[in-house]
Amino acid sequence: MDEARWPASTYNLLGSSMPTCLITGVTGQDGAYLCQWMLGKGYRVVGMMRRSASSDVIGERLRWLGIFDQVELVDGNLVDLGSLIRVIQRFQPDEIYNLGAQSFVTASWNQPVLTGQVTGLGVVNLLEAVRFAKPDARFYQASSSEMFGLAQAPQQNEKTPFYPRSPYGVAKLYAHWMTVNYRESFGIHASSGILFNHESPLRGMEFVTRKVTDGVARIKLGLMRDLPLGNLEAKRDWGHARDYVRAMWLITQQDVPDDYVIATGRTTTIREFCRIAFSYAGLNYEDHVVSRPDLIRPAEVDVLLGDAEKARHKLGWQATVSLEDLIAEMVEADLARHRAQLRA
Repeated sequence: MDEARWPASTYNLLGSSMPTCLITGVTGQDGAYLCQWMLGKGYRVVGMMRRSASSDVIGERLRWLGIFDQVELVDGNLVDLGSLIRVIQRFQPDEIYNLGAQSFVTASWNQPVLTGQVTGLGVVNLLEAVRFAKPDARFYQASSSEMFGLAQAPQQNEKTPFYPRSPYGVAKLYAHWMTVNYRESFGIHASSGILFNHESPLRGMEFVTRKVTDGVARIKLGLMRDLPLGNLEAKRDWGHARDYVRAMWLITQQDVPDDYVIATGRTTTIREFCRIAFSYAGLNYEDHVVSRPDLIRPAEVDVLLGDAEKARHKLGWQATVSLEDLIAEMVEADLARHRAQLRA
């Protein structure tokens, strides 16, 4: 199951070029790790990004992984259908991975229209571009466990009813069902990975896990004293982004397109995440973590716990990195970053 549909050796024997993948959201956490994975599999990797940041930070994550020069970056925007068609016509990708979105849940309450346009309608734009410019491409949509929201079952799988609790979750759900619709209406090889929370040292600073590990590093080095957070009792199923991008690829390799829950099957409170992270640095989280009501979401998702049995059975996938090892890697990376800045 862990073999590419188009091994590089096969292409070389046939005198053909390597397979091409197009990745949207290429400068984000998942985009960077997926680029690394696809390069390792012998793909030509084209990364689409919107030109909204200065050039020195656009490829920060790709540079951190040492692959910036191996990825072909191209301008495009999920809200601009024309740009999507042009990119797909130009590169004719064999596989398309849509990781682009307004992906910060908290911001979606302040920017619900933008979230709907990018995270929801943007996916339809991309599906339309695929339909007209490369209908035989294999398409992957990054769906989210936030679609489950007010969970209707203790452990969520592909058959669990959805109940999103944020504009982000609602937009993701629209995009998810439109992906199913294009699969059923137009025969596009379109699949979704319903990914539960996945983290890494490349996680954005606005996400709670990175707030915690960065806060641990700052406190350990005497750069701050307290770490303000919201609801410490919310539970999440946390895995490592490296494991989850591997699942994306496996999903896209299947002969029959389908939807898969990707999760570790372990749920942990934010409080416990804090305890593990601070303990790793020899600190007591109770001395530093402060829960502030103004940081609590308007509609909270209390607990998410994924059941990835279908992925284990059909894809041969399972998580390989424990929560403790994930947290240790993140804390070490943030400590190294702040120490380097102090020496500079």
